Parts: sequence; structure tokens; C-alpha cells
Amino acid sequence: MTRKAFGMVMLVALALASTPAISLAHHAFSAEFDQAKPVKVQGEISRLEWTNPHAWLFIDSKGTDGKVVTWRFEMGAPNALLRAGWSKSDIKPGTQVTVSGFLARSGGSVGNAYQVRLADGRDLFAASSLKDAADAK
Repeated sequence: MTRKAFGMVMLVALALASTPAISLAHHAFSAEFDQAKPVKVQGEISRLEWTNPHAWLFIDSKGTDGKVVTWRFEMGAPNALLRAGWSKSDIKPGTQVTVSGFLARSGGSVGNAYQVRLADGRDLFAASSLKDAADAK
């Protein structure tokens, strides 16, 4: 086998060996979130992180004791949000929203959003990793 052919074989072998590691790095919805624990949070957007593989929406919401609690909601990738109708002008800090989703298994004020309702009544699909997010309502 020539040096060039050996190099090509090794390159292909390396690519194939790394594929399972890449696919395992992304989690399934049920690994981190509990579909049996729906949550609905009203408050105002404090920030949105447009990061891959998931965007994160941060909501400041008043608790029953009157104290502000910051919730973190995982959403789909930024590209999926844009395709679902999101616009950065719709989600500025201070915008009042109601987020529907599911609590994280780890507890706390963390969830996976499937819908964000704006104050004007528009609903934005959060491109959740939940397979049947449309049926979750």
C-alpha cells in the first residue's frame, strides 16, 4: 500500500471513529427534562443567548414571595428559531412574555421551552428538542 493510500485509509478511519462521539455529545430531551412536569412562567426577558447547539432564554419572574427569580429556558438552535419566526426585535430585554415548557430533572428554575407567548398574543415556537412539542400543549 502506498503512503498516500495509507494516509487516506487512516483519515477515513479517524472520521468514522469520531462520529459516535459527536452524536453522543448531544443529549435527548428526556435525559435533562421531565415531560411530566410542565411549567408556565410569566415575566420579562432579561437576555437571550443565541448560542449553538441551543439558545437560552432568561426570564425574570416574580415568585409568590414577591422576590424576582431568574429562569433559564433551553430552546432550539438559533437557526431553528429564525426559521420558526423569531426576530431579535421581538425579544429585546424587558419584553413581557409567558414561557411554557418543562422543568429540568436537576430542579431549580431551569426548563426547556416549547412556546413563548408575547404580550401582543403572538406565539413563538421555541424549536424544543421535545419530539412532540405541538402535542405538549
